[in-house]
Amino acid sequence: MARPSRYPLELHRRAVRMVAEVRDDHPNETAALQAVTDKLGIGSRETLRNWVKQNEVDTGQRPGTTTEESAQLKALKKENGELKRANEILKAAASFFAAELDRPHTRS
Repeated sequence: MARPSRYPLELHRRAVRMVAEVRDDHPNETAALQAVTDKLGIGSRETLRNWVKQNEVDTGQRPGTTTEESAQLKALKKENGELKRANEILKAAASFFAAELDRPHTRS
């Protein structure tokens, strides 16, 4: 069985559609999720529940961060980390050069 994050996007979409189709045929949401999970061989109900919730966020049915916004935030966090590392390198270089300027130099 694949890790939930490795499932193809089309499987996500198909599973979410199936949950919507069978939701009324079951006494509660958990039973509907279990039926779809069993049929598609998905790892857990919780995985499927997360897909359904994310779909509701993406379609505007539920407040939260959309998949697109989440990807943008991830990219910005990565860029911020790279900028912080570059800033640390520049600080170290500035400190080194300041120490070199303060050090007495002798001519040979």
